[in-house]
Amino acid sequence: MITSKGNSGRMAAIALALVLAATPIVARGQDAVGAGAGDPPYEQQLQRLAEILGALHYLRPLCGAEEPSVWRDQMDQILAAEDPTPDRRARIVSQFNHGFSSFATVYRTCTPAALTAIDRYMAEGKKLTRDITARYGR
Repeated sequence: MITSKGNSGRMAAIALALVLAATPIVARGQDAVGAGAGDPPYEQQLQRLAEILGALHYLRPLCGAEEPSVWRDQMDQILAAEDPTPDRRARIVSQFNHGFSSFATVYRTCTPAALTAIDRYMAEGKKLTRDITARYGR
């Protein structure tokens, strides 16, 4: 089985998890284009982050990471912090599930392409987290 860059992948996962868990998100400003009425302005970014977390929830264990629930736990923490309406919660969860199922239908074993996807999603997830918290966090 192929594994991702040893300890650096695990450290990146922990860093992302800590940032997500430690930073409450507060809405300010105008709604984002495509967001539902009453959604915070970072909704599209949050939905993309949910999709990334779903993908990582599938891919990281597939490629040997011993973190069976860390990404789902992060999604749960985001949902708890956001306390979304039922409709908004369903949209966010749907994005998480889409990220998971998109890779589950393609990858049955870890491949170099799966490792590349992990690295890219880790980087994009960190960027989204930084952008959302820098702009909308307390």
